[in-house]
Amino acid sequence: MNIVLLNHYAGSPQHGMEYRPYYLARQWTGQGHSVTIVAASASHVRRTAPAMGDTDIQEEWIDGIRYLWVRTPSYEGNGGRRAANIGAFVARVRRAAGRIAALAQPDVVIASSTYPLDIVPAEAIARHASAGLVYEVHDLWPLSPIELGGMSPRHPFIRVMQWAEDRAYRIADRVVSLLPNTLSHMVSRGMSPHKFAYVPNGVDVDEWKGPTAAPPPEHAATLAALRAAGQLIVGYAGSHGVANALDTMLDAAALLRDEAVQLVLVGHGPEKGALVERARAEGLSNVTFLDPVAKRAVPALLAQFDVACLTLQRQPLFRFGVSPNKLFDYMMAGRPVLQAIDAGNDPVTEAACGISVAGESARALADAVRRFAAMSSAEREAMGAAGHRYVLEHHTYPVLASRFLDVLRQAARTRARDGAAGRSHATRAA
Repeated sequence: MNIVLLNHYAGSPQHGMEYRPYYLARQWTGQGHSVTIVAASASHVRRTAPAMGDTDIQEEWIDGIRYLWVRTPSYEGNGGRRAANIGAFVARVRRAAGRIAALAQPDVVIASSTYPLDIVPAEAIARHASAGLVYEVHDLWPLSPIELGGMSPRHPFIRVMQWAEDRAYRIADRVVSLLPNTLSHMVSRGMSPHKFAYVPNGVDVDEWKGPTAAPPPEHAATLAALRAAGQLIVGYAGSHGVANALDTMLDAAALLRDEAVQLVLVGHGPEKGALVERARAEGLSNVTFLDPVAKRAVPALLAQFDVACLTLQRQPLFRFGVSPNKLFDYMMAGRPVLQAIDAGNDPVTEAACGISVAGESARALADAVRRFAAMSSAEREAMGAAGHRYVLEHHTYPVLASRFLDVLRQAARTRARDGAAGRSHATRAA
C-alpha cells in the first residue's frame, strides 16, 4: 500500500518532535508499504529545521520514509505569524496536490496536522489519485483554542477551522481519534458513526530495547543520595509549563514537609524559574529540581524513581479523554504511577498500575504519596509491572500501527468501491 501522511509538525529523530508520524511510518515501511510524509519546514516543536535549498518542496529520505518538506515562514507563539505559517503550508500543498499524487501514487491519504484545515490539500491529493481519505484528530479543533485559548467562536480563524472540521467529518472515509471519548462530538458535527476508530499514543519499543545512556553524573549522585537517606522518590520528568500544573506538586510538598519523601522535578519549560523561586522562598527542602536529560537517558532516569508522577491542569476539554506520551513512558519503565488528572478516561486505574486522584488537588496528591510510602517496595513493583504489561499490550507502535493500518485498508476499500459504483452508474447511463 502507498500511504501519504500530511502532518504539518511531523519530525524525525534528527529533527525532533513530533514523532508519532515517524514511528507509524517506520512500522509501515517495515511491512513493505511505501510512506510519504508531507510536513512544514518551520515548526515550533522541532529542534532542527530541515535544509530547504532554493525550492518550495524539498525531498528527503529518512529510514526508508520519503519526507516532502514544504517551505513555510518562521513564527513564534500563537499569533498572526503562526496563522500565516498554517496558511502557507495548506496553500502550497494544495497547489502541489497533483505533483504529490503523481510522485507517491497513494492508495490512501491521511490528514493529521492538529488543526483541521489540512483536509483541503489532503482531499485534493486523494482526488488526483482516486485514493482513500482518512482524517486523524489529535486535539479537537476549533474546540481547543475556544476552550483553552479563550478565542471567540465568531473569530474569523475559528470560523474557518470550524468549516474545515465539519467538512473533514463529512468527506473522510474514516476518522481516527487519539482520544477515546470523541465519538459523540464528531457525530454532532456531521460524522457517520461507522467512520470512527480510536488509535491512541504510545511508545517506541526499539528506543527501550536499544542502547541507553546513563543520566548525567549530577542526577545520578542526587538520586543516590536521596535513596541512601531513605527518601521515597516521587519523580516527574517532562515540560515545566502552565498546563503541567506543577504548582500542585509544590503544594503537596508543603503538606509533606516532615515526611521521608522527596519530590524530584526533571526538565525545563517556561514555568521552571517561577517554580524554583517558589520552592526556595517557601523553604521546600523536599523538592529537587534537575535539568532535562537526553532522550536516550530517560529509561535509566525513570528507573531511579520510586513513583512516577503526572499532573495536568483541570480542563473541561479533557472530558474527551487524554493520551499523554509521558504516562506510557512511565508504564514502559515499570514505575508505579501517581496521576492527578480529571479526564474522561483513566488508563492508570484501567491498568491497575498506580493511584489516580483529582487534578489540582494538593491534599489528594499528598494523601496518595502517603499511600505509596506505606506500601512495601514489592507492592509498588507489582504496580509498575502491571503498567508495563498494559503498555506492551495496548500502546506500543507495532500494535498501534497495525490497528491504524486496518483503518487505512478500510478507507482504501471504501474509496475503491465507491469509485467502481460511480463508474458502473456512468456506464449504465451511457
